[in-house]
Amino acid sequence: MQNPLNSLFGIHAQAVSLRAERAELLASNLANSDTPNFKAKDIDFKSALSNAQGIQNQGNVSLMKSSAQHMSLDGDLLSSGAIRYRVPSHPSLDGNTVDSDYEKSAFTENAIRYQISLSILSKKVSGLIKTLRGE
Repeated sequence: MQNPLNSLFGIHAQAVSLRAERAELLASNLANSDTPNFKAKDIDFKSALSNAQGIQNQGNVSLMKSSAQHMSLDGDLLSSGAIRYRVPSHPSLDGNTVDSDYEKSAFTENAIRYQISLSILSKKVSGLIKTLRGE
């Protein structure tokens, strides 16, 4: 059964959630910029949003369980393949793949897009409240 709020708020409700998760990953990358052998991670936003919307892309691989006691990872960003390791632009001697400048710009862009989605959701909610009040 489809949630009626999904049709009301559209893709922005899922986008806000994914942007928040991406912000956590980017902040983790920045926090570990001096950690040896730390591998920078990021979200394939298009893939993650498609999965959040329930669009099944061809070629998705699901985990096979050999026992009923295995944990299910359905809906998890890691299991959906949305979280990926970033290819480093500059090799480092300590094995760290974080580029602080790139991470800062990606974090800023993500924050701006997060604010845009929140603003759109806010406008939709205020419009709904006006409609309910009969204004």
